[in-house]
Amino acid sequence: MAQQRTARLADSPPMFESRFFDFFSRVHPAVPAIVFVPIVVGGIWLGIDRGLSVGMTALLFLAGIAIWTLTEYWLHRLVFHWQPKFPGGDRLHFIIHGVHHDHPNDAMRLVMPPAVSIPLAALFLGLYVLIFGSTNAFPAFSGFITGYLTYDYMHYHVHHHVPKTKFGKQLRTHHMRHHFQDHRYGFGVSSPLWDAIMGTLPRARKTGERDEREPTASA
Repeated sequence: MAQQRTARLADSPPMFESRFFDFFSRVHPAVPAIVFVPIVVGGIWLGIDRGLSVGMTALLFLAGIAIWTLTEYWLHRLVFHWQPKFPGGDRLHFIIHGVHHDHPNDAMRLVMPPAVSIPLAALFLGLYVLIFGSTNAFPAFSGFITGYLTYDYMHYHVHHHVPKTKFGKQLRTHHMRHHFQDHRYGFGVSSPLWDAIMGTLPRARKTGERDEREPTASA
C-alpha cells in the first residue's frame, strides 16, 4: 500500500493528448539554471557598464530578490491555487498547479517549464524597466531572477531530499504541510516570510501527532 502511494506521488501522467505539447510540460531541473544564470550575470554587467556603482548595483540586486519573495507568495496563492468556476476551469487548474498537488514528487514537473518562465520573465523585465528605468532595471531584474532560481531549486530540493540544515528542514516541513495538511496555508517555498506577515503560516501539529499522508523524501 505504501509503495503504491509513493509510486502515485512520483507518477508523471500525460497532461495533454498531443505528445508535442506534453513533451514541453516536463523539464529537467538543470534547465532553469542553463537559461537564466547568463541573464543574471548579464543584468549585473549591464548595470555596471551603464554607470551604476557596485554598491548601487548590489542594492538593486537585493531589492529584486525581496520583490521576488512577495511575487512568489502571491503567484502561488492567487494564480497557482486559483480554481475558476467556468467550464474547463478544473482542467485549467490541473494544468497550472493541480497536477503538482496530485503528483508532487514528479521529478520532471518540479521546476517551471521555459515555455512558461521565459514569457513571464519578459513580462516582468518590461515592468522593471517601466518602474526602475532601463539602467536600474537590469541589476534589479537579476536579483529577481536569482530569487526565482532559488525558489525553483528549493522546491526541487524539499521534494526530493531531506535537508541537512535547520533552516532547510523548516522549509521542508513548511512546504509538506502545505501539500499534505492544508493547502490554504504555506504559500512561500523559498521563505516563510510572507506567510508569517499575511497570517498563512501552516498550523503546527500537536505534540506526538503525525500526518500519515506525508511522504518520505529520497535521500
